[in-house]
Amino acid sequence: MKDLNDWLARLALDATPDIDECVAQMGAELPLLLRFKDTPQDNEWHAEGNVHIHTGMVLEELYQLLQTEAQHIQGAERQALILGACLHDIAKPVCTKNYEKDGRIRIGSSGHEDKGRSYLAVRMMQWSLPFAVIWNVLNLVGEHQMIHRLVLRESNRAAFLKLAHQVKLPLLYWLARADMQGRICNDHEMNALILEEFRSLCQSYGVWDRFDPLQAIRPELAQLSESAQSYVQAYAVTELESGKITQAEEALSTTYTHREQHAHLVITCGMSGSGKSTWLQQHFPEYERISLDELREHWNGDRASQEHSGQIRQQAKENLKAALRAKCGVIWDATNIRKDFRSMVADLGRDYHALVTLVVFLLPETELRNNNRAREHVVPEEVLDRQLDAYQLPTLDEAHQFWVVGAKGETLWQSGFS
Repeated sequence: MKDLNDWLARLALDATPDIDECVAQMGAELPLLLRFKDTPQDNEWHAEGNVHIHTGMVLEELYQLLQTEAQHIQGAERQALILGACLHDIAKPVCTKNYEKDGRIRIGSSGHEDKGRSYLAVRMMQWSLPFAVIWNVLNLVGEHQMIHRLVLRESNRAAFLKLAHQVKLPLLYWLARADMQGRICNDHEMNALILEEFRSLCQSYGVWDRFDPLQAIRPELAQLSESAQSYVQAYAVTELESGKITQAEEALSTTYTHREQHAHLVITCGMSGSGKSTWLQQHFPEYERISLDELREHWNGDRASQEHSGQIRQQAKENLKAALRAKCGVIWDATNIRKDFRSMVADLGRDYHALVTLVVFLLPETELRNNNRAREHVVPEEVLDRQLDAYQLPTLDEAHQFWVVGAKGETLWQSGFS
């Protein structure tokens, strides 16, 4: 691992490893890299060949950009950009499938961006990288298709604001440049126009560089209680990014009824052994806790039993609704590794005008397994394997507030513009 960490550190300086070197260094930790050569791509969009060839070409193009137009990108951002370029298609080996369109068999890899981000999250935590670098890589991988989608759909400012909150747009742009130039196809000219239109729109919307969407209401926020400030800020950003409002000032009126008295819903996301219960007891000791594990033990006498799952979830939802109606602090304590499970709970919180906070527990896989073996209620290894395979790393738009917690209970990252 020391050799790998030394190699990673050199990416922040002047290293320019080719794809073969990247696979040799990271393949043991990220075995999907070893399958790039066996993963085909559609000839119309990638006439150069398989994912290994394409990724190598993307790296070569990126190094050219880093020596010319993008030479201002250095240090940790250079490190993240190189890793993002190398790993942007990491999930294609598991997502690539044949499908029929217009009477032709095509090759596609639908969903490889989200799958790649989730695959990398736990595995990159094994490395000696600042979390800011890991976070940048995860979001470059997860959002690398969004430039084309926003431009071709003629998306409004809200969509650009939402993307800017999730990922650093200049880094995303340079990755997209290298990705576009690192393939053989017939649409280079159109793609170049799309990229420049994206950059132009980002600049006109004021989201290209660091920005503060709440700047206009800072004086008014300062006059509110601490709890009300958090509520207004969170709802203002969410409503701006969803397009419900177009100016931050509107949030002062849309939140007026509930900002001084509202429920606070905390939703956990973390695999077994990630330390959720311990952290929650330390940070929200007075909050009501709704634990699906405890309800399963009450109903079935066994936390692992899936009997009566419908009744258990219904009881949990009724308990949650009661807490939200009473405007209490309440915790939905479960693994919540799937987005649909989290969305159901978060949507319910928003229906009751609660402040919704998502706490993501992100630990290296080895620590997850060690912690699980040491806990009172041990989860079988095969269950943890299934959790790792099914894990979907949350995105910022799933809640009003977003925290990432590390192995020692420390806050690694926290969203917001406060």
